[in-house]
Amino acid sequence: VQLQASGGGLVQPGGSLRLSCAASGFTLDYSVIAWFRQAPGKEREGVACFSSSNGRKYYADSVKGRFTMSRDAFENTVALQMNSLKPEDTAVYYCATDRTALCVEVVGWDRGMDYWGKGTQVTVSS
Repeated sequence: VQLQASGGGLVQPGGSLRLSCAASGFTLDYSVIAWFRQAPGKEREGVACFSSSNGRKYYADSVKGRFTMSRDAFENTVALQMNSLKPEDTAVYYCATDRTALCVEVVGWDRGMDYWGKGTQVTVSS
């Protein structure tokens, strides 16, 4: 069972990046699939979440309107399209999944999850 996040890098403010999370050993049909981030000196926080139970996506206020989460069930991947990036988006980003969590417990919080991928660094700087 493994999650692998990729797609991070260095981008200028206002730029875009697309993160991808691939699952192996299980299918991404758990209750919740989420993206978290942890900036230097700050707590980890959930920024985007997909709920399999109702098909809805949830976003933290800090990224709403700029980040979009998508899921490819056939490829067993999830993606996070990040547009209009700001320096404060600089962080290590993680994908995670959980069988019993609710997205309202995830977005904006550092909730424990069943499975975590290794993080990918996103740096927004000129």
